[in-house]
Amino acid sequence: MLITVEGGRATRLRGNPAHPVTRGFVCAKVARYLEREYSPERLCYPLKRVGAKGEGRFERIGWDEALDTIARRLEAISSADGPEAILPYSYAGTMGLVQGAGMDRRFFHRLGASRLDRTICSSAGTVALNRVLGFRYGTDPEQFGQARLIIAWGANILGANCHLWPFIVAARNAGARLYTIDPVKNRTGQLADQHFAINPGSDLALALGMIHVTLAEKLHDAAYVEQYTEGADELAALAAAYPPERTAALTGLTVEEIVTLAREYATVKPAVIRLNYGVQRSERGAGAVRAIAMLPALTGQWRHAGGGMLLSTGGAFHLNREGLEMPELQQASPLGRVARLVNMSQLGEALTQLDNPPVKALVVYNSNPAAIAPDQNAVLRGFRREDLFCVVLEQFQTDTADYADIVLPVTTFLEHTDLYYAYGHHYLQMARPVVQPPGEAKPNSEIFRLLAARLGWTEACVQESDEDLIRTALNTAHPFLEGITVESLGAKHFVRLQVAPEGEPFLPFASGGFGTPSGKCDLRPEGLDYEPPVESRHGDSGLSARFPLELITPKADHGLNSTFSYRAEVDEEGSRVSISAADAAARGIRTGDSVRLFNDRGECTLVAEVNDAVPGGVVSARSVRWNKQAADRRNTNVLTSQRLTDAGGGATFYSCLVGVEKCEN
Repeated sequence: MLITVEGGRATRLRGNPAHPVTRGFVCAKVARYLEREYSPERLCYPLKRVGAKGEGRFERIGWDEALDTIARRLEAISSADGPEAILPYSYAGTMGLVQGAGMDRRFFHRLGASRLDRTICSSAGTVALNRVLGFRYGTDPEQFGQARLIIAWGANILGANCHLWPFIVAARNAGARLYTIDPVKNRTGQLADQHFAINPGSDLALALGMIHVTLAEKLHDAAYVEQYTEGADELAALAAAYPPERTAALTGLTVEEIVTLAREYATVKPAVIRLNYGVQRSERGAGAVRAIAMLPALTGQWRHAGGGMLLSTGGAFHLNREGLEMPELQQASPLGRVARLVNMSQLGEALTQLDNPPVKALVVYNSNPAAIAPDQNAVLRGFRREDLFCVVLEQFQTDTADYADIVLPVTTFLEHTDLYYAYGHHYLQMARPVVQPPGEAKPNSEIFRLLAARLGWTEACVQESDEDLIRTALNTAHPFLEGITVESLGAKHFVRLQVAPEGEPFLPFASGGFGTPSGKCDLRPEGLDYEPPVESRHGDSGLSARFPLELITPKADHGLNSTFSYRAEVDEEGSRVSISAADAAARGIRTGDSVRLFNDRGECTLVAEVNDAVPGGVVSARSVRWNKQAADRRNTNVLTSQRLTDAGGGATFYSCLVGVEKCEN
């Protein structure tokens, strides 16, 4: 980005035209970031709670009182219940490594606190890609313009990956076709050449059906499979059980759609799949990613620039994460060993059921779990516990901050130093502060340094500067980062990873080179046989008799999880639910009616939109609005469960059965 600063105040924010991916524009979410930067609602001073938990009543205090209070309570809890009674909770409120995964990790490792398994977004896909490819990267986004067929699978590119769109436009201008696979016909699907409205959670079945057609019709690249893969025979045996007729019954697609899609992906060269995280947020999500990731190897698409598959480029940033986070500090903690691991997707259970010891202190930063965590009623029961000491580092008074005992004001990305990797391109970036923070707001890293000092820790590693942390992160021998230094980043702001010689395309798997133990693409199908999710119309749990509709809660186009939910248009987007004409008519529902969505976990009220965005049996509501913005102070996460994915421990937001009925006036 480029920021114009006049008189110490940022007056304009725009994309950098020199950046090969940003290309002079930013997404609609961030384009108005200066409204956030200078919002009168920004938190500027430390606060302590004076009302009941959840009421949001606080009074201003000084930093000394805030830090002393936190240090005393953490020491007392650690002494009485053990340091594992303390749980950090954070995710991607900032993608910066210094403010998101640096001094904070060192602090909690040294404290001996419970470790947080950060699963809520991408863990299932990460495990799946590492199993099949050995790496969490794939097709270079800048090569999508060379593709002749692009499949957006669980990927609303216009809403959540807009900087890829110009490359897709270039490809389509050159004759490429764009297909979308998604239960919801989103903005990208509306512009696609063909949309495949798949049953929620049945992506694994579709991938196995495509593999069946590819192998049965001998459309695979036999030479590539022979030389660069393992387990092809076992995969063929499993795929034989997924002929088009069975696949159609499982996915809701027609036999013709399945066969045509498989044939095109196998024979059009280059063809690329833009896979996104919607696929993995179901009970069979990891298996789905595994099976989809096998398709480019079977068809030899990895040989071609613009061919293959992309879920994330994040795995290409081989930074020194261990040096940054220093997990060895756990051995120096009062615990003297590696602490227990708590899955963030099961926060409700952690706060209400975990024992030996129970969670007595929660430190939240870079996240808003009261709004974004599944099974919201269980989460809020935990937050209401009088014996839970809660600290929240925030820029705004979020739903989570309303439950805090102490709230600490933190800086935005315009106000602190940080190092940024990416999951949509191959450029490493560093940014320095360009404006002063409001009031007494401090960077996360500084807050954890201050707390370490309050606790009397004398190790130099818990007082290192932000620049020290960046130098540590860059201290790696991986060839992708060769020659990238603090100095080069400071001069250029963004530097491309050395993924390929200058002027040559990045073809990571054109000649094998997989990161698996064998060095080959792992096609072994253990655990891939498809079963419908427990919470689906096609599952055998019996739940669908009571809750006959499947709820999908994709990301809002104007929001970024809960970050911009204070905006009226984001709240408006999250207040509506799409329902098909047939399902609406059966319930006497019309557009504009208030409707109640419910299941055994909870209920919320939304406004119906009768449209063709979803097929029969499916409803869709955008996430994640703030609870406090809704009249009933609930969002759709009162409906989602704490059930985990088949691998990776991920959240299953999109495996959710509900009932829907018109509200009585």
